Parts: sequence; structure tokens; C-alpha cells
Amino acid sequence: MTVSVPTTSSAMREALLPLLATRAYRHGEFTLASGRTSHHYVNCKPVSLSGVGLALLGGLMLDHVEPQAAAVAGLTLGADPLVSAVALRAALAGRDLDALIVRKEAKGHGTGAWLEGPLPEAGSHITVLEDVVTTGGSSLKAVKQLREAGYVVERVVTIVDRQEGGLEAMTEAGLELRSLFLLEEVAAVAAARQV
Repeated sequence: MTVSVPTTSSAMREALLPLLATRAYRHGEFTLASGRTSHHYVNCKPVSLSGVGLALLGGLMLDHVEPQAAAVAGLTLGADPLVSAVALRAALAGRDLDALIVRKEAKGHGTGAWLEGPLPEAGSHITVLEDVVTTGGSSLKAVKQLREAGYVVERVVTIVDRQEGGLEAMTEAGLELRSLFLLEEVAAVAAARQV
């Protein structure tokens, strides 16, 4: 099967939304990582680990990475494919942008590192990438580790904002949250497909 990936941001966004609605979104009764219950469940990995999904996400997320950023970073596991896709798209566009993975806990051996990847010099700007923001806890954990390592972090880019307090938590932490989609957009497309 031949796959065609659009090249404009609007066309990439238009192609990504139905993928999220069909492969990442579920309606029902769910307990979230935060412990809250919800009628909406979003797991972006079936999209972010597909070839087409990676191509679309890499391009769209790169559009929101700060121009002065030396790297993109995110908390493992959800952000692992995202930082790789964005760094690759940047390289193909002639931009020097590395990918970093933030561990959930310090490495238990060797250097005991929290960060994996080619580390930029202290003081460099880093944009944090996230698959889904609910309360913002995962993103804030990544930001904390990056800031403690001496990096400047001012922006978080997420695929989906669940609209459950993440934006407010980011703002309180001095961060700008940029979302490719809001939960209501993804849920509306999913619901329309059920009719």
C-alpha cells in the first residue's frame, strides 16, 4: 500500500485528527494515571508508533518548537517517539535539533543520569514534548529535571490537551502549553464516526 504524507501544516493536521479519533481515542469508563475517572481515554501510542503518525506528528510538533531550542525532550515512554520524530524532521529541514529522553527515575547504575541523548550545553533552550496532557504532571516532572540540569524550558507541546487542569498547571509553572488538539475536537470526530 502506498502512503502519501501531506506537507503543509493544515493538511497534516487534517490527516492526523481522524487517526487520533479512530486509533487513540476511546469512550467508556476509565481510570487515568492521575487516579481520576473519565469517560474519555486517549492513548496516542498507536498513532505515534505508526509510520504515518510519526511523519505527521514530527512535522506538526516541529512547527511549535521554539526557534532558539537546541533540543526537544520528554518523559519516557510517551514522548520517546515524539522527540525522535521531531529531531528527524528538523534534520531533514536542515535544522540542528537533538532529542533527549527524560527518565522517570535516575539510572540505577553507571552515571545515574536522568537524561539520555546528546546533551546541549547548560543554559540552552529545550522544548518539552508530550503525548497527552491531563493534569500536567508528566510534563512538569520532565521540566523539573531539565531545569535542574541547567536548561531553559519555557514551552510544552502536546498532541492532545484533555482540558483537565494541565494548561493551568503549566501557566503556574511559567510554561506555555501548545496543543495540536483539544480533547473535545478528538471526541467530536470520534462521535461523528459512530453515527
